[in-house]
Amino acid sequence: MSQGKITNFYEHLPASGKEPRHLILLLHGLGSNGRDLMSLVPAWADKLPEAVVISPDAPFNCDMAPFGYQWFSLREWTPESILRGVESAAPILENFITEQRARFNIPAAKTALVGFSQGTMMSLYEGSRYPEKLAGILGYSGALVGEEGLIQDPDEFRKPPIHLIHGDADTVVPVTAWHHAMEILKKAGLTVSGHTTPGLMHGIDPQGMNSGLAFLKAVLGA
Repeated sequence: MSQGKITNFYEHLPASGKEPRHLILLLHGLGSNGRDLMSLVPAWADKLPEAVVISPDAPFNCDMAPFGYQWFSLREWTPESILRGVESAAPILENFITEQRARFNIPAAKTALVGFSQGTMMSLYEGSRYPEKLAGILGYSGALVGEEGLIQDPDEFRKPPIHLIHGDADTVVPVTAWHHAMEILKKAGLTVSGHTTPGLMHGIDPQGMNSGLAFLKAVLGA
């Protein structure tokens, strides 16, 4: 994979004879790959029969493991470093969203982002800054990056509906990140829903999958 560009992705197309009407992009976490979140497709495909689901490998090789990919480095775990990383990756993600929309002629209003962990950080950042308003953002086990801009100039951002899900036993991204994101996004005037799951660590459980599916169906009009 060349650095700084998404060159590989996995996809699920609608069943034979179905015209694609919805686009769902899955953004994985640190050290994983696009194949990982495609595990959501079997549980969702029948309920979203007109959706194209695309899950890219993040554009950079993971610098904390001998395998996998990352949207940005977490070697330096500071707000400033994370923000720089997200800002650098955001144009790459924006181009990919636009390319995939053009492939299937799907409007932004029928396009949703689904992120896990670092992928949620990217989804929340780019999803509120994408040139056109997206259908929605579904985030698992993530955190909000770049909140200062949202609070200072909320009218400068797109405001797609957002649904956030987090385990209250998460030791990788503590559940305090969920509470903080919910507070800031609501202050910025975004429509935010979601829940925490007792005992869940850094992952997605059946309850979260069902909750996320219901959100996607609602925002996509599926």
